[in-house]
Amino acid sequence: MALRTAGSVLVVFLGSVAVVLGQDGWSVTYTTQSICALKGSTVDLFCSYTYPSGHTVTTTFWFTKIVNLRDDPDYKGRVTYRSDRMNGHTLKITDLREKDSAAYKFKVITDQTGGKYTGDPGVNMSVTDLQVKVTTTWWSTTLTCSTTCTLTDNPTYIWYRNSKNVQEDSSPLYSFYLKTEDSFYCAVKGINSPAVCECD
Repeated sequence: MALRTAGSVLVVFLGSVAVVLGQDGWSVTYTTQSICALKGSTVDLFCSYTYPSGHTVTTTFWFTKIVNLRDDPDYKGRVTYRSDRMNGHTLKITDLREKDSAAYKFKVITDQTGGKYTGDPGVNMSVTDLQVKVTTTWWSTTLTCSTTCTLTDNPTYIWYRNSKNVQEDSSPLYSFYLKTEDSFYCAVKGINSPAVCECD
């Protein structure tokens, strides 16, 4: 039995559950507190903020380890920021890696003494890979397209048998009967690189 994975292109958009944290005129509002995304995919994180009157904002940025993500060598060429006139601030991360699992926070800096604010605890992101788990009985085999966390947005799982699409379902399970030399692999709809299981 062999398992392998490669890059993917799924874009994950977060829900609209607001998380507001703040004091004395400061706040950062995230659209979600947590997300589970697939390795190799692209994710957008969203927030907005407020700050005390009399201050002028000089710098804003997303970070995981104090350093602005755009200056972090681990994210070089993979992050972009976008702001709009409605105070929406988006962090896009492409080609996600499992080591990108972290709490992502937004920081606001103004021109006043002590004019700094970090939106804690941020957005907790877990990055997972697809794996195929096999359960066998004397009459059947069940394959499970597995991840280490529950994927955001309830994805559709696709199963292929000898490169032919045999099932698309919200369930990650696929069962077959009798022993076979066929090749199986699963994918999440919108992703071009599945987990492969050659069951023998």
